[in-house]
Amino acid sequence: MNTVQLLIQGESADARSGATFERRNPVTHEVVTTAAAASPADAVAAVVAAQQAFAAWSRTGPTERRLMLSKAADELERHLPSLIATMVGETGASELWAGFNAVTAVGILREAAALTTQINGEVIPSDVPGNLALAVRQPAGVSLGIAPWNAPLILGVRAIAVPLACGNTVVFKASESCPATHRAIADAFTRAGLPAGVVNFISNAHADAGAVVAAMVAHPAVRRVNFTGSTKVGKIIAAQCAEHLKPVVLELGGKAPLLVLDDADLDQAVDGTIFGAFLNSGQICMSTERIIVDESVADEFVARLARKARTLVPGATGSGAALGSVIDQTTVDRCNMLLDDALQAGGQLLCGGRADSTLMLPTLIDHVTPAMKIYSEESFGPVKGIVRVRGVEEAVRCANDNAYGLSAAVYGRDIARALQVAQRIESGICHVNGPTVHDEPQMPFGGVKASGVGRFGGRAGIDAFTDLRWLSIQTTPQHYPI
Repeated sequence: MNTVQLLIQGESADARSGATFERRNPVTHEVVTTAAAASPADAVAAVVAAQQAFAAWSRTGPTERRLMLSKAADELERHLPSLIATMVGETGASELWAGFNAVTAVGILREAAALTTQINGEVIPSDVPGNLALAVRQPAGVSLGIAPWNAPLILGVRAIAVPLACGNTVVFKASESCPATHRAIADAFTRAGLPAGVVNFISNAHADAGAVVAAMVAHPAVRRVNFTGSTKVGKIIAAQCAEHLKPVVLELGGKAPLLVLDDADLDQAVDGTIFGAFLNSGQICMSTERIIVDESVADEFVARLARKARTLVPGATGSGAALGSVIDQTTVDRCNMLLDDALQAGGQLLCGGRADSTLMLPTLIDHVTPAMKIYSEESFGPVKGIVRVRGVEEAVRCANDNAYGLSAAVYGRDIARALQVAQRIESGICHVNGPTVHDEPQMPFGGVKASGVGRFGGRAGIDAFTDLRWLSIQTTPQHYPI
C-alpha cells in the first residue's frame, strides 16, 4: 500500500481538507494507493511556492543545475525496482513496459541535464551605429506540468526535466491513476538536493481535476503549461491558456497510420506493426492505430501479422508476459464497442475478440472501411483495424484521412519512394522502415492537427520553455531628431 502526500515548498503534507482518494489495481481491484486529494487552494499554494523559489533557481549556474539534474537521474536509477513495482501495481502494465519506462525516464533526465549549457542566443546586426543587439533566452517562470498514466515515468519526467534545465520552477500534477508513481519522480528531485519549492507535487481526485488545473492556469505566476493526454481535455486546457495568454505545449491523442507499400519487407513490417500496435496493449500516444496495406501484398502480410499476434497473451503482475492489463473497464468497453461496430459493418475478425476483463487479447480486424468507427476513432487499446488500399496515392489519402497527426510509419524497400511518402503524411513524426512507437529525448516530439501544438525534447524543448528577448547595448553616442 502506497500513501501519497502533496509536496509544497519542500514539505510533504496532506490536503488542507484532509481529503484522500484511492487507486485500485485494474486486475485485482485491491487498493494499492491512498493519495491526498488536493483542492484548488492546495494547488495555488504549490504555485506560490514555485514562484518564491524561481528567483534563486533561475540565477543558478548551468553547471550547478546540470549536477543536480544528474543526481536526480542517479536517484531514479537507484530506485528502479521500486519504481517498476509501483507503476505495475497502479496501472497493471507489464514488467517489460514498466522497466522500459523507468530506464527511458533516466535517459530523459540525463539529456535534460546536458541541455543546461545549450541555452544560447545570437548577435543580430543592427542598422544603428554602435548598437549591439542580442537575442537571448531566459527562464520563463513557473511551469505547470500535467502527465498521464500510460507512460507515467517517461511522461512525468518529460513534464519536469527540460523546464528545470532552462531555469524554471515546476508544479507537477499527477495522474489520478498513478499518484504514487508520479510522486516517486518528485522524490528523486528532493533527494538530489534541489532547493525547496523548485519542484512541487499535487495529486487530486478525478472529480476535482478541472478546478485544480483551472486555478493553477489562472495564477499569474504560471508562465508555461505542458499537458500530455486526451485531445478532449487538451482543448479545455488550451482554451484556459488562451484566456490568460499563456503559452502551452500539448501532446494529445493519435491515430497513427502504418503504411505497408507494395515493395515492403513483410517480415520487417510485421515485426514493426506488432511492436507499434500492441506494446503496452496499444495504450501509447504513438501506438499504431491504422494498418494501411497495399492490396498486392495484403493477403500475405495479414496472414503473417495475425499469426504473430496470436502468440501474444496478456498476463497479470508477475507472470512475465509481454502484455499486461489495460488501465480500466472503460478501455474494455470502448474497444468492445469498436469491435462490434466494425464486425456489424462487414469487418473480418482475424484474432482476439471481445474482452470481459482488462487482460485483453490483441485483436485485428481486416477490411476496415470509413463506415466503421474504428477507421477514425482512437482505440487506445489492443484492437486494431487493417485497411486495404490500391497504390501509393490511395495509401497517402487514407493516412491523412483523420483528425489526428502525431506519429506514422512507412515500410518499403525503395527508400527514396518511402521517404517521399513519409513527407506527404500529415504528422509531427514519421519513421521509414521503423515502428510508429519510437522516442528519443533529444528529438523534437509533438504532433499536428488534433494531436497537439508545440514540441518537447532537445533544442525544441528549450524554445518551448524559455522566453526569447531582444536586448541591446548602445556603445557609442547616438543622435536623436528631437
